[in-house]
Amino acid sequence: MLKVMASRVSEKDHTTAEQRVPKGYKQTEVGVIPEDWKVYILGEIGKFKNGLNKNSEAFGHGSPFVNLTDVFGVNSIVSSDHLGLVASTGFEQSTYELRRGDVIFVRSSVKPSGVGLTAVVENDLPETVYAGFLIRFRGHGFIDVEYKKHCFYNARFRRMVISSSSVSANTNINQDSLKKLAISLPPTMTEQKAIAGALSDADALIGSLERLIAKKRQIKQGAMQELLTGEKRLPGFSRKWEVKTIGELASPIAEKNSLAEVLPVMTCSKHLGFVDSLEYFKNQVFSKDTSPYKIIRKGQIGYPANHIEEGSIGLQDLYNAALVSPIYVVFSVTEGVDSFFLHRVLKLDFYRQKFKTATTSSVDRRGSLRWPAFSRIIVKLPPLPEQAAIAAIISDMDAETAALEAKLTKARMIKQGMMQELLTGKTRLI
Repeated sequence: MLKVMASRVSEKDHTTAEQRVPKGYKQTEVGVIPEDWKVYILGEIGKFKNGLNKNSEAFGHGSPFVNLTDVFGVNSIVSSDHLGLVASTGFEQSTYELRRGDVIFVRSSVKPSGVGLTAVVENDLPETVYAGFLIRFRGHGFIDVEYKKHCFYNARFRRMVISSSSVSANTNINQDSLKKLAISLPPTMTEQKAIAGALSDADALIGSLERLIAKKRQIKQGAMQELLTGEKRLPGFSRKWEVKTIGELASPIAEKNSLAEVLPVMTCSKHLGFVDSLEYFKNQVFSKDTSPYKIIRKGQIGYPANHIEEGSIGLQDLYNAALVSPIYVVFSVTEGVDSFFLHRVLKLDFYRQKFKTATTSSVDRRGSLRWPAFSRIIVKLPPLPEQAAIAAIISDMDAETAALEAKLTKARMIKQGMMQELLTGKTRLI
């Protein structure tokens, strides 16, 4: 009986192992990879060098200089046209030079997620040097230049980088740690190029969406500035705009949460866009005995009394919600006022300055803006039909941007999935 049980256990273990390592693949220190892929130690296929350190007087003149901020958020450096300057000698330029194919690693970051991020130098950069907060990796030809833009962002590799880092005031990684890191590579440059091409296509789509969204936002900002201030009038509307105080247009609300009511919850950190936090905190229950926080209902507007000069006005347009912060001031508009229109008017830069002035001159003197001071601010607005028409245009623009942002999020998720499949050999292109 024991032999039979042992045999069954052995068969089960063997089956599990086979499930973990499919046919044609192998288990390595970097995970399961195709049998024909190889694992390399970075220190064996290239050399590392720390960047150049200079005192503050050396910056702002001289030769191009790759700094820490030039590496964050990008996976390549194409030219030195937009780089800062530093005074550097000919010897320093030859010692800390940057050639096509060099990889720049971030040596130090405030957050662990930033340490070891990379940018690939796409072209030779004459007379250009790089900062001491960066480390240059110059390979021996094992990795295709385009492939380098992606392989160091593989989730496995990023985990190894972060686990090899040390933490003091910042999170840091040094040459010795980077030299020991392992990376798996396809057997041929042809396959590396195919993978890089597929991932670069995904990057191109993401980049085009990001540029389109930025353009749409810029157009919307211009339209809002014109429409919400009366600089541009919509066809069919010509009546004079009225000038009133906020106190004439709205009334403060002091509603508390009830014992039985179940509401989504919003935190003060989400005051710029209430809706963002609703799904995360949805269906939390707050009782009147334990939660002295305000409710904001559909169509009402709220702002945190502290730091209102930042323009932190939020319209609740989807759900009733509980504001988990007693510093919020919530108000509802009176008849003849479109809440969406007023909300967007109050988010204009002009009113941010008004809030700042009102906060500074407030009797409170504690850097906060209470309703009495807030209610005295002057607002200019058209008749209700024009308010509604302007609100509809801006709302349509918001919806268009939101649809593009959803498409961008999906494209980024697809890119992450592609990286997981292609950079580990789970999916082969050739």
